[in-house]
Amino acid sequence: MTASAPTDTRAMWVWDTSTPTATVDLAVSAGIDQLFVAVPPNLMTSSQLPAIRTLVDRAKAAGIRVDALGGDPGWVDNPTWVVTYWLKPAKSSGLFAGIHVDVEPYSTPAWTSNQPTVVSNYLTLLDKLKANAGTSPVEADIPFWFDTIPAKAAGGGTSSLDREIMKRTSGVTVMAYRNTATGPDGTLDISAAALTAGAALGKPVRLGQETTYLGDTAAERKQTFYGWTRTDMETQLMQVNAGAAAYPSYAGLAIHSAAGYAAMVP
Repeated sequence: MTASAPTDTRAMWVWDTSTPTATVDLAVSAGIDQLFVAVPPNLMTSSQLPAIRTLVDRAKAAGIRVDALGGDPGWVDNPTWVVTYWLKPAKSSGLFAGIHVDVEPYSTPAWTSNQPTVVSNYLTLLDKLKANAGTSPVEADIPFWFDTIPAKAAGGGTSSLDREIMKRTSGVTVMAYRNTATGPDGTLDISAAALTAGAALGKPVRLGQETTYLGDTAAERKQTFYGWTRTDMETQLMQVNAGAAAYPSYAGLAIHSAAGYAAMVP
């Protein structure tokens, strides 16, 4: 049985932590119950610590869970650095309920020239994060197409990258960035493989939705609700909720990001 959250839960990425009060007010108004808050390396000596502490304290007072968000494609080559300078300081702060990583290894030059090594290094990074996270759950952001990327299973044999990530984490958030819920190439269509894998592995799968500006081409516009009203976006999100609820792995939505959502008109 999948240990998924209720399907009406909603998370939000927060990359800019400089306006903690406004960010938490926005989250409350949007019905957000979990925030992924960007955390710099060496948090305890960072100039960002006071604002992050205020944000977390206000969020907790509002009943909102806060996870430490971090990630960079270069992390796949430096797992020891990540553990020492990012994970351990974030954990020592005592501020965060969980760990949330957005690494995007396909952005590294080596993804094209030596994908199997990048995949292996990424999975090693997740192993090290989990091994050093203690009781904190570790979750990862993944693109919807990771089911098409081969990966070696831990016990030998072939697998897919989405499944190997799920095996190493407490859950995933799929970057299922489309502004239509249903139909071919809609959010439900492109996230079906991850939702199915999550159900098979007993891991919760959250579906991410984009609100920031990505560009003016048709391919870029279809990935975001930028330029939409919040009301029109909600119509699509309700359809995503209704369709995805058929999967036992479905764990709700995640909005990317606080800044993009704040810029939307009602």
